[in-house]
Amino acid sequence: MRIGSSIFLIALGTILAWAVAPGLIPFVDQVLVGYILIAVGVIGLIASLMLASPGRSRSRRISETRSVVDPNTGERITRNESRDGGL
Repeated sequence: MRIGSSIFLIALGTILAWAVAPGLIPFVDQVLVGYILIAVGVIGLIASLMLASPGRSRSRRISETRSVVDPNTGERITRNESRDGGL
């Protein structure tokens, strides 16, 4: 769940809980559904902010250096590769 969808769930839950007249949807407790959507949105927002934190991506960076000699020309070829091991 991304930040945008979390904010959308919070907004939708707020509208259902406080802005819509109760009883609009029969046999459904709109206020309870609104509070559930708010809670899921807040949990998703916290999780997405934790996963997007800059400290997490720095600790998962992988750097690799390889050197080989080309058998035809005798040249030394060095290859540097750096990649992020995050999600």
